[in-house]
Amino acid sequence: MEGQAGMATGMTFGFLTTVESPSHGIFGGYLIVDPVGRPLEFHCTAPIQVSRAQRILYGPTLEEHLFGRQIGGTLLAEASADPVVVLVDAQPLFHVRRHTSLAVAFIERVTAVGADSPAAPPDEITLGSARVAATTDPTTVRGRLEDLAEAVDLCEPFERIRLAIAEAQRS
Repeated sequence: MEGQAGMATGMTFGFLTTVESPSHGIFGGYLIVDPVGRPLEFHCTAPIQVSRAQRILYGPTLEEHLFGRQIGGTLLAEASADPVVVLVDAQPLFHVRRHTSLAVAFIERVTAVGADSPAAPPDEITLGSARVAATTDPTTVRGRLEDLAEAVDLCEPFERIRLAIAEAQRS
């Protein structure tokens, strides 16, 4: 009965990423999936071009504003579902945690898993081929992600987002 407990409670998981296109700018994409990785919602931004004036005026706060508020905050606000955790695969998107009450975690693929690979820091957990750094209690995040990690590679939904954005650019 894979994912049945999560399905009964309406448990969902969010995946938030960006795609940079040299000709268009930066796109944000947000995919919400059920406990077995099936898509429930998908949202993406129009391309964002950062002007030289914006770079000057925002200075060191540009990254937080652009990725945390303008892209991440906007996409999370558009969604109808509130996932139990939102996973981001780019450090700049981790700024979204300041613009939401949802649990946010940074995820990256672990290239070498085994006895020789370094141990994860105490605030990080490893699930399959993914290492997750949580903003909330790592034990809670692990509990929320374990069933999903059994059903799907936790890094794979980001590729779906990138492919969907690439497809939208062709249209």
